[in-house]
Amino acid sequence: MGRNLQSGDRLRPVDLARGHGLSTQAIRNYEEAGILPAAGRTPHGYRTYTSLHAGALRAFLALVPGHGHRTATSIMRAVNQGAVDGAFRLIDESHAQLLDDRQTLQAVESALRDLEPITAPDPGVGSEPAAVSGPGGTFIGPLADKLGIRPATLRKWERAGLMRPHRDPRTGYRVYDEADVRDARLAHQLRRGGYLLEQIAPLIAQVRAAGGLEPLEAALRDWHGRLSARGRAMLTGAAELEAYLRERG
Repeated sequence: MGRNLQSGDRLRPVDLARGHGLSTQAIRNYEEAGILPAAGRTPHGYRTYTSLHAGALRAFLALVPGHGHRTATSIMRAVNQGAVDGAFRLIDESHAQLLDDRQTLQAVESALRDLEPITAPDPGVGSEPAAVSGPGGTFIGPLADKLGIRPATLRKWERAGLMRPHRDPRTGYRVYDEADVRDARLAHQLRRGGYLLEQIAPLIAQVRAAGGLEPLEAALRDWHGRLSARGRAMLTGAAELEAYLRERG
């Protein structure tokens, strides 16, 4: 939809939808969700839209790739309700999350570069794991707290093969040694990067065996690419939102 519409031009839902490959029902849904300002009505009750609605639609569709559908909806709803500062706060939170994700990626890369090769235990020796004590071992609660997740999540990751904690022979509690903690941190970082458990398990298995960054290089390149794409999408969304704010006056 071009920007040469005058503020008094009247558009039907189909006119607004057609330029973006949307259905007229989607346009009505966006209006009901507060993404678009309320439509005008003809004497017969039909919705009519203007260039302002077209600008709101462009802004929303541009915001979605960088911020996600839910946040983009909240941003547009705040703007249309006159709560512009609230919209800016939501945008700030998305940028902060992107920065945090970049730092997470850097932490993954740093952690992997520092990995020491893990020697597989001799299957004929020590069928029962020794108890871990001292600073190298931790229990499920403290580890979950450190990662900001629930203990149930760690148990789920264990069932998926992401880590292999020992059991304290006196209490039966799980004990995570340094390698287990590293694997848990790596799993947590990769989950935040958007990877599924079934994708993470073989990567951690390779890291255990190889003790280095090489097994994850392709995944890390993809992660870099997706973060860069998000950052650029946020710039595009910001430009369209600024144009909409100027049109709102």
